[in-house]
Amino acid sequence: MTTALRAALLMFASTLAFGMMAVAIRLSSATIGTAEIAFFRNAFGLLALLPLVVGPGRPLPRTRHLPRYFIRTLIGLASMLCGFWAIGNLPLSQAISLSYSTPLFVTIAAALWLNENVRLRRWLAVLAGFIGVLIILHPGGDSFTPGLLVALTAAVLSALVAIQIKQLARVDSPDTVVFYTYVFWVPMSLVPALFQWTWPQGIAWLWLVATGVFGTLGQLLWTRALKLGEISALQPISFMQLPLVILFGWWLFDEQLDMATGVGAAIILGANAYIAHREATLARRAATGAPVTGTKPGE
Repeated sequence: MTTALRAALLMFASTLAFGMMAVAIRLSSATIGTAEIAFFRNAFGLLALLPLVVGPGRPLPRTRHLPRYFIRTLIGLASMLCGFWAIGNLPLSQAISLSYSTPLFVTIAAALWLNENVRLRRWLAVLAGFIGVLIILHPGGDSFTPGLLVALTAAVLSALVAIQIKQLARVDSPDTVVFYTYVFWVPMSLVPALFQWTWPQGIAWLWLVATGVFGTLGQLLWTRALKLGEISALQPISFMQLPLVILFGWWLFDEQLDMATGVGAAIILGANAYIAHREATLARRAATGAPVTGTKPGE
């Protein structure tokens, strides 16, 4: 099996895991509040992670940047609560489609926060992506609901988290970043969960365990896929999550994909694919010593 094929299969498996996590969140939302789902997702996720990070002869990961992890996980928890609420209360196709706007906000944050040089072509791709977001939101239309803004807020906060992870990855290993994220997330998410606590009953336990296991599995597979392949080639595979949740939304919850969501999602995914392609192209030029500053106008 070639390295590229292994990376593609890992990314596909990660996509399936995240899709199944979304379905489990939606099923849990029938009887359990959003904050409590987030707590159990983090608690069961940490239990699934520990055997992979800690074992005989392997000490607990160490870091000198605990305050930065605290801020990262606090913003991440806010994003998680907004995203989980959207999955539980909006049609799955809308919630997942709007979550794909995160790379658009990441591009903006990277330019403002990290001073990355974003050229005209990527700005145009970001603009096209936001047109797709507006098509889904349809502000002023009959289909607009304030809940759509909650899903969009989750994407904005997730972009901030992505920038913070990029910075932490420069000083700590990926396993350390994931481990301390969960260590902070569990007690943080317990606090809001206590205000709406209801003990799960029956099959609800299965859905809650599934959110943690599938979420952690998706993260681990995703990081390993990116180690083997380029994001420009792998990101389109992650878009397969959308048809997966559309299928489950139709099958389990009798949801129909409306035209505005389909068109808007297609535009957002196309913009994301182009942004990933341009970032990979410029990274290869920088790695080979090619004159990035001498690229054609608009690149």
